[in-house]
Amino acid sequence: MVAISKSNGQATLEINLRTEEDRSYPIVIENGLISKIPEDLKERNLGKRFAIITDTNVSPIYGTALEKDLKDAGFMAKRIGFPAGEQSKSFEVLEYLVNELSASGFGRDTTIIALGGGVVGDLAGFVAAGFNRGVRLIQIPTTLVAQADSSIGGKTGIDTKYGKNLFGAIKQPEIVYIDPLALKTLPPKQYSWGLAETVKHAIILDAAFFGYLDQNTADVLKMTDDVLFKLAETNCRIKGTVVEADPYENGLRRILNLGHTVGHAVEMLSSYTIPHGYCVAIGMLPALRMANKITGFPLGDINRVEKLLDKFHLPTKIPSGISTDDIINATALDKKASENQARYCLPIRIGKMEMFEHQYVIPVEESIVRYAIDASRDRSDILDSK
Repeated sequence: MVAISKSNGQATLEINLRTEEDRSYPIVIENGLISKIPEDLKERNLGKRFAIITDTNVSPIYGTALEKDLKDAGFMAKRIGFPAGEQSKSFEVLEYLVNELSASGFGRDTTIIALGGGVVGDLAGFVAAGFNRGVRLIQIPTTLVAQADSSIGGKTGIDTKYGKNLFGAIKQPEIVYIDPLALKTLPPKQYSWGLAETVKHAIILDAAFFGYLDQNTADVLKMTDDVLFKLAETNCRIKGTVVEADPYENGLRRILNLGHTVGHAVEMLSSYTIPHGYCVAIGMLPALRMANKITGFPLGDINRVEKLLDKFHLPTKIPSGISTDDIINATALDKKASENQARYCLPIRIGKMEMFEHQYVIPVEESIVRYAIDASRDRSDILDSK
């Protein structure tokens, strides 16, 4: 009931909207799962009208078959595609997708299926958050970046000229379906992009997993069935543990941004020509060098991380055409920034992050930031001189 209080001719009405909303959802992982999804959806009662949002890379591989399988299972289904690539995370493509949904007769009873990598998940999730003020969302990630990171936790959004993912919403899915074998359709380089997020997960929360990656690099690169399943399961456990504790990124969840502050700056300054996974790998080394100065993160661990990234064919050097000044200016627009100053999440050692006064991010003196960025431009840096 609305509470009303009156005093000195003024009336105040209190609208009580306190809720205990349960936004829990399952992540189902199975080799060969994609073809089984329509039958599973019959049992879960997640709607009868499905809009499959995908891109031009994934549509011919999985989109056509999924649309047919959904129709064969008795559902209404339609694919809506857009050009693959980070450049599609824009207001223009967002408007196109919303208009296509309306033109196709979709309404509030729609369930949107995000079928593809991180760009698809971010865009489709943002559409689901806003279309008709919110419809249901299912994530089917088909890249390692998406399976390891972006399909879990509800972050959605688009890029602006000032930075990556600066406009978006939190939209939790109803379910995430992960078929690890979908990764076998990826070009080797695109698979490597996702290994950057995997290494990041190991650094922030699981030293044993880091050891596994380091000792089994050959099998990881061969993409054996068992390894792909283990990567999916472990990445989801780590990401899920963090998101469960902090769904709205008020504290612990910020540790997932290790390597992303400088990484996002490099990505934006390259006009998104450098893939996200590469930029995360590039951004990790400066963060670890800052950590060495601030938390005592061991130089030996920096060396271990750099060697593992090398084994996974990931870049570790900041491109020479991107200046330190431009990176520092770009990081001031990062979502974790406060009062136009970038804040960094920093580990203590592999598997353990530092907490700063109940926060997991801290401003770093510009002199340390410059040192860390400059030292990450060339391999004959601080590691070789110590």
